Amino acid sequence: MTTAATVTFLLDVDNTLLDNDRFAADLGDTLEQAFGPAERERYWAIYAQLRDELGFADYLGALQRFRSGLDNEPSLLQMSRYLLEYPFAERLYPHALATIAHLRTLGPTAILSDGDVVFQPRKIQRAGLWDALRGEVLVYLHKQRMLVAMQQRYPAAHYVMVDDKPQILGEMKKRLGHKLTTVFVRQGHYATVAAERAIEPAPDITIACIGELRERKLADFLPSAPVIHLPAD
Repeated sequence: MTTAATVTFLLDVDNTLLDNDRFAADLGDTLEQAFGPAERERYWAIYAQLRDELGFADYLGALQRFRSGLDNEPSLLQMSRYLLEYPFAERLYPHALATIAHLRTLGPTAILSDGDVVFQPRKIQRAGLWDALRGEVLVYLHKQRMLVAMQQRYPAAHYVMVDDKPQILGEMKKRLGHKLTTVFVRQGHYATVAAERAIEPAPDITIACIGELRERKLADFLPSAPVIHLPAD
């Protein structure tokens, strides 16, 4: 992109466009069937440790460490295929692709995601999101710390960030201020946990599911638009 857009839309992936909780449940079931419940728990312990170390989900890195002691297990080498060929397109939330198509009529639209440089892009491709966004994809280690780079890639007068993690939205809002409209999608386990906490600054817009954005006009996302929140459950 060489000219600045009026508004650029930025979309998270996991539990925003696709149900990553369902993928994690499927992965856990597959691990238990192949290696037993104790080994399943060992994998998730490794995964949690890696997440603490790296600050993002690293399923392939966890599998690499998980192999210790299992090198002669026939199922081990099948796990990489399971991860890389998982049918993420079946885990898209309802109307996710239609939402992308709608937002692209309002302004440039791109994925802004955290993750590793192998599995996360593969997930985005397998889900059909890469093609839906014509390859407009950014994957960083910590996206909230990469806003200068993001703006260089997608210059705009205003940005809209759609995410299921309000704490990340809050961090981005502190950095970009009124130049950013934050949209909190109450999907997935992070959103459930966040509902029990006070997030400052609060999201500008709160929606129950990604498909709701199909009904929004460009003016709804601009700084002069009223703050919109869902009622408490």
